[in-house]
Amino acid sequence: MTFVSNDPIWWPLLDAQFLFSFWQIAASVVVLYDWVLTVGQEIELIWRQRWSLMTALYLVIRYIGIPYSFANVLESMSFVSLTDAVSNILWYAINWTNVVMPAMLGVIMIARLHAMYQGSRTMLLFLVIILLAVNIVCVVLGVITLKYIAAEEAILSGVHMCGYDFEGDAQLLASMVWMLNTVWEVLALCLSVWIAVKHFRDLRRLGPSTRSTIGDCFRVLVQSHVLYFASFAGVSCLQLIGLSPAFLNSNSIRTKILNGIVNVLLIVQMFVLGPRLILSVREYHTTLVVGSDADTSMNSIVFQQHVHISTSGTV
Repeated sequence: MTFVSNDPIWWPLLDAQFLFSFWQIAASVVVLYDWVLTVGQEIELIWRQRWSLMTALYLVIRYIGIPYSFANVLESMSFVSLTDAVSNILWYAINWTNVVMPAMLGVIMIARLHAMYQGSRTMLLFLVIILLAVNIVCVVLGVITLKYIAAEEAILSGVHMCGYDFEGDAQLLASMVWMLNTVWEVLALCLSVWIAVKHFRDLRRLGPSTRSTIGDCFRVLVQSHVLYFASFAGVSCLQLIGLSPAFLNSNSIRTKILNGIVNVLLIVQMFVLGPRLILSVREYHTTLVVGSDADTSMNSIVFQQHVHISTSGTV
């Protein structure tokens, strides 16, 4: 049912919504711009390589990101009239994408950690169990949450908007999904830091040539990890602020600014830094093979390419 009102009391909400729509546009531009920047690497490192799980994950994440960001723009644009049915479809599509994407990024992170831990089956089993547990709970919570959320069209002073009614514990359940994903990311960060510190200490006992190759490989992993986790830390801190009652029950401009920044960082984390986690390692491996005789030292850090190069070191 469409809600219609010309009451000036809604004008601050309209101003805040206009501001939020600009943040959504900025996020979509970032995703599209990053795709343009990396399309050359994508053709060389993804399309022309042997297909694998990482290839499929890269393509799904990359090419869901573009319509996802534009769906956010469409939903926030006040001059676009959307029926209740279309609003509900967009709401479900956007929020289920927010549930599925962290699971895919988790698989990428497992592959990286599995490589960093020298192909340890124990570590692989541990990570898979944790990721499955987290995502099963997130899916269950997502299903329950969406049952308590209804979308409706609102026309405020002639401006069309998508309105959402949160009933029961919908906001609490949604925050629990975020907290579970945060637990997974913190675990992945701790494991990454631990093994990186351990290996950099072990490099001192290796020969100069082996030390150089293994050190470069870990630097590639660490650099992409740093950007990914920095984005995650920014999103987590801002989402924690947004969980306060002062923000949850407010439609002020500062709330929309916070939501806009969170949205941009979240989209960058999922659809920009996520694919780059794969591209960075693929690019390094290609450079390593081209610049050496394919006998250069690396153990299992070929990242799902199934090409193993012998080494005397531990990577």
